[in-house]
Amino acid sequence: MIIVGLTGGIGSGKSTVAKVFETLGIHVYYSDERAKELYFLPHVKPQIEQLLGKEAYLNDTTLNKTHVSQKIFSDAGLLKQTNTIIHQEVKLDFERFAHQHKEEKYILKESALLIEAKLLPSINKLIVVTSTLALRKERIIKRNKLSEEEINKRISQQLPDEEKIKQADWVIENNEENLIIPQILNIHQSLIA
Repeated sequence: MIIVGLTGGIGSGKSTVAKVFETLGIHVYYSDERAKELYFLPHVKPQIEQLLGKEAYLNDTTLNKTHVSQKIFSDAGLLKQTNTIIHQEVKLDFERFAHQHKEEKYILKESALLIEAKLLPSINKLIVVTSTLALRKERIIKRNKLSEEEINKRISQQLPDEEKIKQADWVIENNEENLIIPQILNIHQSLIA
């Protein structure tokens, strides 16, 4: 089985790309979504509360995303410590996911911070989704309703597209000039050949 990483900056459209792969029958592990769920593991929650305060959780099933974001995106040390805890859990969770799908030709591991978290050794191939900064910001504003300052803070935590592209086996340009489906089909065909 080939493990294909799928990454891109916030607002690049990597989730949209992942959904298209799913329509082709490919199993996708959504690292960022799973990470939100893993915050509630019995051995993780106390660590996060100690680091970010009890306000990190609204209740037993809801993360206080506003509080967590404000804390970690304004303190590089807290961001690093939080990522260390959560990335370890995501790593173990992904290993279980990969084992469940070991008979597949390939699976996708979608992660915004795949390169930044030094996860390249855990994958075999890499797809990077790119888009113009203006389009990315427009998507983020619509989806997350963040301020320009918050958007810039998050973008600054991620490697620029140029750096990600250097690591890529394939690049999908998700802008208003290129259709993504033909790009995805080309990649899919080369992976199942």
